[in-house]
Amino acid sequence: MELTDLRMVLAIMKEGSITGAAKKLDYVQSNVTARIRKLEEELGTQLFHRSLKGVVPTEKGLLFCQYASDILNMVEEAAVAVKEPDHPCGPLRIGVVETIASSAFFIHALSEFQRKYPEVSLSLINGTSSQNYEMVLDRRLDGAFLTGQYDISPLQVAYEIQEEVFLLASALRKEGFSPLEIANATWVVFPKGCPLRAANEDWLQDEGILSKNLIEVSTLDTMLNCVRAGIGYTFLTEAVVDTDDERLRIHTVPEPYRFLTTRLVSRKEQFRSKAFAAFADCVRAAGMG
Repeated sequence: MELTDLRMVLAIMKEGSITGAAKKLDYVQSNVTARIRKLEEELGTQLFHRSLKGVVPTEKGLLFCQYASDILNMVEEAAVAVKEPDHPCGPLRIGVVETIASSAFFIHALSEFQRKYPEVSLSLINGTSSQNYEMVLDRRLDGAFLTGQYDISPLQVAYEIQEEVFLLASALRKEGFSPLEIANATWVVFPKGCPLRAANEDWLQDEGILSKNLIEVSTLDTMLNCVRAGIGYTFLTEAVVDTDDERLRIHTVPEPYRFLTTRLVSRKEQFRSKAFAAFADCVRAAGMG
């Protein structure tokens, strides 16, 4: 059994066919077929069900794929660990959510990180918390900020902060909310997967309101401008709420939805890059300051 065999098995599972896997790996199809048959003979079990529509892993095949993925990840981790210099450098991919990316403490952390570690090539990838979560697990990100509740058992937490959530409205509207006004309100929200949007929708549902008046935006500036103009209301965390903004009215959110936790996480591995450790140190220092 060789590492090439493990890569073939994972490619077949992902592509759903030996033809697709061979093309993906730039191998001759007959060679892939022969290698998989030899591997199955060596293991004494069938890894894939074959049909005219393609292949699907057997129960044993799924188990083998999990081990294959873990082994290849450890090989990659070992290679990175022995090659990494003694100081933070090289590429670093961090997933950020819009509310964190726009916060003052995060901008301060970035400034310090860039000043201290100029040899690190930092890439910030904007996404929802759910997208960031999947990309960390899939090794497409070295770390990410997650807001809300997730299964963090496969992750290690480098920094955690609990923020208060506020309901924002335009200063153009009258004080207070009537049930009729809430029922007919337009809500400005981030894309699905955002915990602020989920908290907003859960609150409305608990109030017996099925709101269909949603404006989905992808940036904080657009969201705030919509609220200031009186187009709709929104939920936002305190890190990005300017209490001195006279164009906004800020209201307390009911207790069950009043606080959200944001965490900076990475995969739970023996090796953690010096670049990520340095980034996490800058975030912690900025958050505590």
